[in-house]
Amino acid sequence: MAYDLKPLDQKLAAVKEWFVRELAQIRTGRASAAILDGVRVEAYGSEVPLNQVGSVTAEDSQTLRVTAWDATLVKAVEKAITNADLGISVVPDDKGLRVIFPSLTAERRDILMKQAGKKLEEARVSLRKEREACWDDIQKIEKAGGMPEDDKFRAKDEMQKKVDAVNAAMDELLERKEHEIRG
Repeated sequence: MAYDLKPLDQKLAAVKEWFVRELAQIRTGRASAAILDGVRVEAYGSEVPLNQVGSVTAEDSQTLRVTAWDATLVKAVEKAITNADLGISVVPDDKGLRVIFPSLTAERRDILMKQAGKKLEEARVSLRKEREACWDDIQKIEKAGGMPEDDKFRAKDEMQKKVDAVNAAMDELLERKEHEIRG
């Protein structure tokens, strides 16, 4: 009986998606709307994501335009972006808010690259946990007599190939992000 690795595939894909989202939130020298994805605005008595109270568009490579759909929320949006401490400046004007991305210093680039490395390590820890859970499950099935020993090792090899593929993909993503950070 072949072991079903589909649940592992889904969990590995979820870890990779998390890593991609985390990398998107690390600011490079270019303006990216993704950096504002984690910003939550105090509006109508609760905290809501920024994309639910306004739109974010790129004006140029260093500037984003944030337009609140309700003009009374401009101050709340400005406060939320400022409090997010993303290393960007917010300037209100007659059309809404301009979010300006300053050029990165060498020191800031090093910090961002370390941040990206930490995110990769967090993702790898999650991958190891998923691999261990899958391996434990395979061993339980084999001990219960539901799988011959050859199939157990075949499943282990397949599992490891999948984990290695996701690790390689995440390494490539980190490499691209570091290239982006370096400019």
